Amino acid sequence: MSSNFIQDIVDEDRVSGRFDGRVHTRFPPEPNGYLHIGHAKSICLNFAIAQANRGLCNLRFDDTNPTTEEAEYVQAIEDDVRWLGFDWDERLFYASDYFEQMHGYAVDLIRKSKAYVCELSAEQISEYRGSFTVPGRNSPWRDRSVEENLDLFARMRAGEFADGAKTLRAKIDMSSPNLNLRDPVMYRIVHAHHHRTGDAWCIYPMYDWAHGLEDSIERVTHSICTLEFENHRPLYDWFLEALDVYHPRQVEFARLNLSYTLMSKRKLLELVRRGAVGGWDDPRMPTLSGLRRRGYTPEAIREFCARIGVARADSVVDVAQLEHAIREDLNRRAPRVMAVLRPLRVVIENYPEHGAEELDAVNNPEDAAAGTRKVPFSRVLYIERDDFREDPPKQFFRLAPGREVRLRYAYFVKCVGLVKDPISGDVAELRCTYDPSTRGGDAPDGRKVKATLHWVSAQHAVAAEVRLYDYLFAKPDPEEVEEGRDFFSNLNPNSLEVLGDARIEPSIAALEPGSRVQFERLGYFCVDADSRPGHPVFNRTVTLRDTWAKIEKRGA
Repeated sequence: MSSNFIQDIVDEDRVSGRFDGRVHTRFPPEPNGYLHIGHAKSICLNFAIAQANRGLCNLRFDDTNPTTEEAEYVQAIEDDVRWLGFDWDERLFYASDYFEQMHGYAVDLIRKSKAYVCELSAEQISEYRGSFTVPGRNSPWRDRSVEENLDLFARMRAGEFADGAKTLRAKIDMSSPNLNLRDPVMYRIVHAHHHRTGDAWCIYPMYDWAHGLEDSIERVTHSICTLEFENHRPLYDWFLEALDVYHPRQVEFARLNLSYTLMSKRKLLELVRRGAVGGWDDPRMPTLSGLRRRGYTPEAIREFCARIGVARADSVVDVAQLEHAIREDLNRRAPRVMAVLRPLRVVIENYPEHGAEELDAVNNPEDAAAGTRKVPFSRVLYIERDDFREDPPKQFFRLAPGREVRLRYAYFVKCVGLVKDPISGDVAELRCTYDPSTRGGDAPDGRKVKATLHWVSAQHAVAAEVRLYDYLFAKPDPEEVEEGRDFFSNLNPNSLEVLGDARIEPSIAALEPGSRVQFERLGYFCVDADSRPGHPVFNRTVTLRDTWAKIEKRGA
């Protein structure tokens, strides 16, 4: 992997002999939602640091909140990490594996007079904590005896008290300038069923208490966290030093922020629950399952994560960089095919009425080994409705009355007439002629045309549903809202357009879900899981650059 400041820290520790030269990282998701593109950066970083230094990387679930966690999320996370290309071997762990051990450590702190049972409510704890300018106040229960704290903590575990009635707090410093050190809560009472431990526990560890202990128990060397945990590092260190246990090194890096994208699992869950999207794997979602369904490859995501690098300061990455990575990847691997999304019927008047032939088409000009395929051609074709203008503006070089263009892999055709719908007045059909001598796309007399159009044979084409996805949010920052509104007000009403009458060439009618292709001139597409025999469904992964669209937009 390329060098970065975290690798520099690892190099320093290996040279100094810290951790005996070992490198052991971990990826520690909470199973309270599906992984998103931000997690991909952390996954790639943690596994890459381990691989580059012949070390190990654990997959560990921080399952300390039974009210938000589900076995479904556990399975989805495992699937996503594997899909991204990483394996944790036998090192799959859970915070819940250590609940008994953590409880023992908590008892140790009580015995050392470094933890106490508090009866302040959550609101009161927040009030007593103070602020950056106001020092905190001691809890009225801060000076309980060791014996009383041990008794109350045992009764908390036994289920005697209601949710929120008591907490176990660390006794640190209520006047600390770091609010995280003002007697943080270690355990809270939650009478809820846990997806792994069932009803065995009704007290659950807070993340700050559990995090360092999990790293310590697993003998992690470098606990790589996102930047919001920088102010929590003194607490991470305090717990481990107070217990006098193995002490990993916490290192923080800037999380991934992507334009037009939310990076909060809680808010993504809101989108799902309120029906703004079709689920966690909706192709508009930034989840790995959503990106996979949209047609993104793990290689493209890994390359994107490598290119954006690892920084110390937060910034926003343009989503165009992610799109560039998938375009580059699919340009190399995706076979080219022809599809017409908004069909306009074309009749070639001088082509034999019942004639048909097969033309050779290149599968991928970037890969000679991909070879060629046969594409059927006949008297009646479909072209894109946008490829014809009855009254063409300047710089529009596609088909128009009296104009000649090239049909990809086929012939030159010339528009000699048109038929309009008698009710709407819209163009319903074009009448064209073709030049038989231009088979393959070149004219023997050397004449040139300024446009090449894709097409499908009406006789052989297969009807398909095509889903055109755009950004889920209309603003680069989805959370930039007017007072009193939330990010739902920035949802893009045009984030999905479903075309139910598209036509595709027959060679791709039976592709398996997950197969990726380039629709020539239109973009990269992926076969959706909703596809079934006789009803293929394609999702647009990303567009191709469209010169005319840019020109038209500038002129608007």
